[in-house]
Amino acid sequence: MLFTDRADAGERLAEAVRHLEGERPVVLGLPRGGVPVAFPVARALGAPLDVIVVRKLGVPHHRELGFGAIGEGGVRVISEDIVRSSRVTQQDLADVEHAEEAELARQARRFRGDRHRVPLDGRTVIVVDDGIATGATAAAACRVVRAQGAARVVLAVPVAAPDAVARLRGETDEVVCLSAPRAFRAVGEWYRDFSQTPDEEVVSLLARAAASPGREIRPVAVEVDAGGLALAGDLALPEGAGAVVMFAHGSGSSRRSPRNRTVAADLNRAGLGTLLFDLLTPAEEADRANVFDIGTLAGRLADATGWLRRRASLPIGYFGASTGAAAALWAASAADADIGAVVSRGGRPDLAGPRLAAVRAPTLLVVGDRDTTVLDLNRAAQRELRCENRLEVVPGATHLFEEPGALEQVAALARAWFARHL
Repeated sequence: MLFTDRADAGERLAEAVRHLEGERPVVLGLPRGGVPVAFPVARALGAPLDVIVVRKLGVPHHRELGFGAIGEGGVRVISEDIVRSSRVTQQDLADVEHAEEAELARQARRFRGDRHRVPLDGRTVIVVDDGIATGATAAAACRVVRAQGAARVVLAVPVAAPDAVARLRGETDEVVCLSAPRAFRAVGEWYRDFSQTPDEEVVSLLARAAASPGREIRPVAVEVDAGGLALAGDLALPEGAGAVVMFAHGSGSSRRSPRNRTVAADLNRAGLGTLLFDLLTPAEEADRANVFDIGTLAGRLADATGWLRRRASLPIGYFGASTGAAAALWAASAADADIGAVVSRGGRPDLAGPRLAAVRAPTLLVVGDRDTTVLDLNRAAQRELRCENRLEVVPGATHLFEEPGALEQVAALARAWFARHL
């Protein structure tokens, strides 16, 4: 499994730990590279994010050999067997510990500032890193977390050496690892972008998480001006949102679509804003032909996009369902559209016709494998697209994605696509 970057790895890892959401976990990232992976995990679970600062204690004449580790709050985890076999004095060991305590305090201040450490007593704690080679640091972190009062310790990583995973199962209650390739040599080989994570990025991500700790966002009722026509809408803008996704609803649906609202809430938890609004007035909805007037729907979506840009100066993406997907692609094909990404759920992109070739926004098509007619139409439409695009087929899903877990897969795919491209 190859990851684009740490953010991509975090999005994928978030889905693998969804089963822990009900345990109200705390997510801890190992600095520095583990924090960009932990950030989307915490957002997806609505969990607090913190950094786990640990310092390994190395035997003075053989620093690679660790005799223990220390963490914040005066936590010490010591291997008495190694202390005895190393034949060093207690004073030597105390000197090592004193030096590492100073570095531990410096790192904690650097990353967290004046914020308090998230308490772990009695909590499920998910320790996240960007990958594991030997597992020594991860093992030390898990021991420290346990000593700080965690009731359950879960280690979650995108990639790791198989033997390290086996060892770490003895240090934790659960290990979640997306890939443990037999050909493992180094963590960086499994990322397209494995550039160093600077301290400043860690500081920024922790501050963002503290400012917007994954609470449910309550949408605000708005009137969307679409070329002089007032359309009812619901706008949700999480604090610090980096982008907004506009929803184009399909035939027979409205801004109250439970499926689209579920996807929107998932995007909100990930820090993305959403705008759900009605493309048709109640009177217009009574005429079924209006649902298939893609040109008119696309025009209103474009006008609504202009209205949104005047309210929020953020990158914009489109999420379209059924015929709404055609309207989204049509609107995105305009020369001045400047749309960052498009996602189609069970869509009819074929109804955008010759406009497909003009779409420049990266486009994700999501279809259930039991929605055979629409799947064939999406495959044909995909051949017309000239932009970056991908077709994802959800196993066992029908047109409305009503099967258990199907809509959650749609939300995860959409969230990852928008996070990557917006």
